[in-house]
Amino acid sequence: MSRPTPLRTGPYAPPVAARELTAVSADGSRLHVEVHGPDGAPAVVLSHGWTCSTAFWAAQLRALATDHRVIVYDQRGHGRSPAATRLPYTADMLADDLEAVLGAVLAPGERAVLAGHSMGGMTMMAAAGRPAFTEHAAAVLLCSTGSSRLVTEATVVPLLAAGALRTRMTRAVLGSKAPLGPVTPLGKRILKFATLGPAASPGAVEACARIVHACPRGVRHGWSHVLETLDMDAALAELTLPVAVLGGTADRMTPIVHARRIAAALPHCVGLTELPGRGHMTPVEAPEAVTEKIRELAHAYLESQSHAQSQKGADVA
Repeated sequence: MSRPTPLRTGPYAPPVAARELTAVSADGSRLHVEVHGPDGAPAVVLSHGWTCSTAFWAAQLRALATDHRVIVYDQRGHGRSPAATRLPYTADMLADDLEAVLGAVLAPGERAVLAGHSMGGMTMMAAAGRPAFTEHAAAVLLCSTGSSRLVTEATVVPLLAAGALRTRMTRAVLGSKAPLGPVTPLGKRILKFATLGPAASPGAVEACARIVHACPRGVRHGWSHVLETLDMDAALAELTLPVAVLGGTADRMTPIVHARRIAAALPHCVGLTELPGRGHMTPVEAPEAVTEKIRELAHAYLESQSHAQSQKGADVA
């Protein structure tokens, strides 16, 4: 059975990359990487979430690549990156893969703004303190993500109260090995309820459904175990650089309580943005808000840094 493909036209269609390359992770896993925008421009690295792909960042790629060099990559097993040959999947793999991408696309000492959605945000937490992350990360956006208690606090199962029953049902739903199959009207309604806000447009739902349904079920199942047992609370203390946090108030996958808890725990939080009525897929549901937050970080922590370095060089001369 062929898997769905991303939209090819319209605002949710991913643009064509300026160039593509392959990064090789610590265990030999190969990662599909795309570079958008002009060489030499301030760098932004975007890391997508569970069951997604580079296509998830279509709106940000289109908007930011006009004046930024935007790097996106497929997490292992997602999109055009092959599944891992060594199992099980682990959070350390997320960090290894991000380090490989940063080393492949950024010059020594070059810094970038890093933005991670959902599992991509967990990637930033897992990589905190790693050498390549410390060398290359100027600031981070954690978007619609959580650091622990993902299954117990998710509300994708429509029960009135939290408890053991809802936790068991959520674990069964998120860890299911069943194929998602083709994108159907029923499938889109289910996906919208679980992952998007009630006001999400049909186009946004269609784009997300195509991306999520394209993820191989073995990959979806394998990474679900990492999310179920994830505990990155201690790693937040390692994110000592400027970090902004963003979440939707109608997020059922990582309810807004996660964003608030992360913002309170970070050593250098530079703002918590709560988007009323938005669900889990904020880069698609609220593309302008996410893009603007990335721009703000780039302006504050990349352009000012570049100006300071230029001024220092002029003073030495």
